[in-house]
Amino acid sequence: MLDSKSFIDRLRAAGFDFYAGVPCSLLSGLIARLESDPDIPYYPAVREDAAVGLCAGAYMGGKLPVLLMQNSGLGYSLNAFTSLNLIYKIPVLVIMSWRGCGGKDAPEHIIMGRISEQLLETSEMDFAELTDENQDAVLEKAMKKIKEERLPFTLLVKKGLFDERH
Repeated sequence: MLDSKSFIDRLRAAGFDFYAGVPCSLLSGLIARLESDPDIPYYPAVREDAAVGLCAGAYMGGKLPVLLMQNSGLGYSLNAFTSLNLIYKIPVLVIMSWRGCGGKDAPEHIIMGRISEQLLETSEMDFAELTDENQDAVLEKAMKKIKEERLPFTLLVKKGLFDERH
C-alpha cells in the first residue's frame, strides 16, 4: 500500500503543481490529502472531460497538472484528450482508478474495467499500472513522456494501492 501523503509529496518534488479531478473512493486518500493542504491547488470537477479542460488551461498557464479520475470517466474524457491534449501536445499526469479490473467490482464497473487498457491503446495514450514495487520506474517513464514529448501519461491504480480516507 502506498501512503497518499508521501506520493503527493513525491509528485510535488517532481514539479507537479496543479491538481484537478472527479471523486473516486479508490483515490479518496489522495483527494483528502490534496483538499486538506492549503498550499496545493486542487480543483474538483463535475465530469472528467471538464477536469481535462482545467488541466489543459493550467498547463497553458505555466503549471504542470495532475488529473485524478475513475476509469468509468474515460469515455467522457476521450474526446477532450484526443482533440486537445494529443493534438496540441498538452501533457497531464492522469491517476486513474481501475474499477472493475479482473472482473471484481460492482456490475457497473466490469465492462469498463475490462476495456480500459484497450481504450487507452486505441487512443494512443501511454499508460502503466502503478504498483508499490514499480513506482520509481513508472514515474520516470511518465515524466519522460510528459517533459520530452509533452503528452499525457496515465497511471492505472487498482483497489487497495493507496490508503483510503476514513
